Amino acid sequence: MRETNTVTIVCGTRPELIKLAPLVEHFGSACTMIYTGQHYDRSMYSLIRRDVPEPGGFHELRLGGLRRGEGLGRAVAAVDEVFASERPSVVIVQGDTTSALAGALAANACDVPLVHVEAGLRSYDRAMPEEHNRVLIDHLSDLCCAPTSLNRSNLLGEGIALNRIAVTGNTVVEALAHALPSPDEEDAVLDGLGLKRDRYVLATIHRPENVDDAAALETILRSLGELPLPVVLPLHPRTAARVEAFGLGWLLHGLQVVQPQPYRPFLALAHGSAVVVSDSGGIQEEVSVLKRPVVVVRRSTERPEIEGTFGTLVPPGPLVVSAVLAWLDDVPAHREALRLIPSPYGSGSPSELIAAAVRRVLRPVAAAVPAGV
Repeated sequence: MRETNTVTIVCGTRPELIKLAPLVEHFGSACTMIYTGQHYDRSMYSLIRRDVPEPGGFHELRLGGLRRGEGLGRAVAAVDEVFASERPSVVIVQGDTTSALAGALAANACDVPLVHVEAGLRSYDRAMPEEHNRVLIDHLSDLCCAPTSLNRSNLLGEGIALNRIAVTGNTVVEALAHALPSPDEEDAVLDGLGLKRDRYVLATIHRPENVDDAAALETILRSLGELPLPVVLPLHPRTAARVEAFGLGWLLHGLQVVQPQPYRPFLALAHGSAVVVSDSGGIQEEVSVLKRPVVVVRRSTERPEIEGTFGTLVPPGPLVVSAVLAWLDDVPAHREALRLIPSPYGSGSPSELIAAAVRRVLRPVAAAVPAGV
C-alpha cells in the first residue's frame, strides 16, 4: 500500500459535488476525489463535471444504475480497493447518499479518519433510506461537521461526543455565492425561456417517494398544472422515466418542461421565480441564501430550520396548490420579508471552518498533514 498525503473525497451525485466544490478548491492538489457514478445519466454527468473544480486526482468508478443494496456493496468494495493502493490521510463524505455511506464504511474498514460534512440532519422518518445513511455515517465519523446548532443538538442527543462535533455552517452558501449569475446573466436565462421575473413558478421533483409512486406523481403533476402562473419544470431523468412508464406524459403538456440545467442557469431560474416547488434537500438550503420561498413536497424534512420562514412543508395533494397561492398573494412583500432573514446555514467560508476542524482530526493520528489542509 502506498501512503498518500491527501484528503480523499468520496461522492457520487451532482448535489454532493456542488457542495464539495469549495472544499476541492480549498485543498487543491492535496485533494483526490473518488466518484462512484451513483448519478450515472450521461447528460447529468456532463453537468456534474462542469460544476466542480478539478481535484488533484480523480477516480471514476461508474457504478450507477444498480439496486441500492447492490450499489452500496459494490461501491464499498471499489472504494476499499482504491484505499488499498493509495491510503489517504483522511476521508471526507458529504450528506446522506449511498455513495457517502460507501465511503464511510470503506474508511472505517481501512482505519482511515472519517469526516462527515453536513452531519446531524434528522427527519426522524425511518421510511427514508437517507435517514439510515445519515445516522450510520455520523456514528462512524471521527469528525461531524454540523451545519447548524440544531444539527449539533441532534448529534449530542444520540450520544456523539462533543469533541467529535464542529458547527461549521453549510458549504452550499459558498458554492452558491461563487456560482450566482449576474443580473444580466439572469435576464438572459429568463428571456431565453420567455419568462418574466416574479411571474413564474420553478418546480423540481425527483425523490423516489414522489416519482416511484404513480398516484403521488400524478397528484403532484396535476397540482402543478392547476397553478395560475407558468410552471418551469427541469425534468430529472428519473422523473422522465417514471412519467413515461406510468403513462403520465399528458400531464406535462401544461408545463414548461426543460432539460436539467447547469448550476448557474438553475440559480438564475430560482432567483427570478415567484416561488419554488421542490422535494430537493439542497434547494431548501439554497432558497435561504437566494431569499426566495419554497413549497417542499414531502412527508418529512431533515431541514426544519427553514419551516415557517423560507419554506412550507406539504404532502402531495391539494395543500401544494394552497401553499403556493399563499406565497403568491403579495410577491414583492414576501421578497422583502425574506431578504431580512439570515440563512440558518451560515455565511462566509464554512469550508475554512471544516478545514480547520480536519487539521484537529489529523494532528493526533498522522504525522504527514496535507499541505493544503
